[in-house]
Amino acid sequence: QVRLVESGGDLVQAGGSLRLSCTASGISVSINAMAWYRQAPGKQRELVAGITGGGWTNYADSVKGRFTISRDNRRNTVSLQMNSLKPEDTAVYYCAADRVTSRYPPNDYWGQGTQVTVSS
Repeated sequence: QVRLVESGGDLVQAGGSLRLSCTASGISVSINAMAWYRQAPGKQRELVAGITGGGWTNYADSVKGRFTISRDNRRNTVSLQMNSLKPEDTAVYYCAADRVTSRYPPNDYWGQGTQVTVSS
């Protein structure tokens, strides 16, 4: 059974930083494509950042240069370091994986989400 558990969401002032973590079980982040999505109120869920089993990374234009996705194979976690946060980054952030390890972006398995709120 695949389980993804996010943590690290918080209320932060604009310009601040947060680090989100996704702890996976039932899959291996070292070989599975993983991604972070977010959904703001009244908006569609959007892909924020992803990483493949081969280590290739991808970012939405809106977060390039500010967010960094990484993984810890030993802990089986994927993290999203978010710097220079803006009010428009406010959303629920979700970790995602796929039953097909190489499929990108992944969208079969989802965590429960973690709330990020950036105040101006």
